[in-house]
Amino acid sequence: MKLTRKHIARFARSRILVVGDVMLDHFIWGNVRRISPEAPVPVVEVVKETSFPGGAANVARNLATFTKHSLLMGRVGRDSEARRLRELLGEEGVNTKPLIESSALPTISKSRIIARQQQVVRVDREHIEKLTTAELAVAKKRLHALLPEIDAIIIEDYGKGFVTQPLVEMIVSEASVAKKLVTVDPSPRNPLQWRGATLVKPNRIEAFAAAGIEDHHRPIPPEEDAELVAVGEKLLAHWQVPNVLITLGEQGMILFQKGRKPHHIPTRAREVYDVSGAGDTAIALLTLALAAGLSPVEAADVANHASGIVVGKLGTASLTPDELLAAFE
Repeated sequence: MKLTRKHIARFARSRILVVGDVMLDHFIWGNVRRISPEAPVPVVEVVKETSFPGGAANVARNLATFTKHSLLMGRVGRDSEARRLRELLGEEGVNTKPLIESSALPTISKSRIIARQQQVVRVDREHIEKLTTAELAVAKKRLHALLPEIDAIIIEDYGKGFVTQPLVEMIVSEASVAKKLVTVDPSPRNPLQWRGATLVKPNRIEAFAAAGIEDHHRPIPPEEDAELVAVGEKLLAHWQVPNVLITLGEQGMILFQKGRKPHHIPTRAREVYDVSGAGDTAIALLTLALAAGLSPVEAADVANHASGIVVGKLGTASLTPDELLAAFE
């Protein structure tokens, strides 16, 4: 397909709610000149520190560069990380009113120390607890109020406790009645049933794990890989969804649809610096395109171009409409 300004204008009118595990990504940038005398580890001299929305918040951030109608529902604590996250998302134009505050749990945060463009170590602060019955009731009330104002819902599961089977069933049921799209970015650590969703987008590792099939990583074209094809077909039946899009890293993506042959889309990445956040960008642009009326094949092509851009950037990056249009030139 050929992406045009008319498509971008349609993206801008799309209204998308992201539901999932919200976190704050913190980066400490520095230089390494010596090894510590206390232990055989590098000493990082800090040059700067930056913070970005992570997890489901990064998906909402990716949407916000294309539409002013990006909303986020997830769980945060009553802490400085939550305040910083709201501040960052507010600057990007993301509506954070649907966020649910927890007095018992902290906001999930991940701190990465980077030296000479290489990650030295990552420090995680998180306490994983499943969504409570009371929190589920709040989520249902807020979703019900938002449904008339949105076109699609993205379920972004990082396996941190917010996305549960009762939450998924509630979202799919409400969306079905309201005739709204539901796309899913699943987590292999949290096997759930996605029946009723429009499209599920696992990566290769997640897909093989969900299908219970061993991946031998044969160096052949994806559409000729019998194991991969079997995985796609099995997941269509197991999840009972009309579309499964498996991302394949350097091999691009492959789309499985009921009653159709698998459709392979080669990668568009020119240089790969950092794959973190590429899946977030893919699900964001995929859903935007579907909400704007593009077919699953066309939407997957848009997502493939988009993720090919962000892997060329360091850190949890996003892209602009101009960058996406240029990728199609």
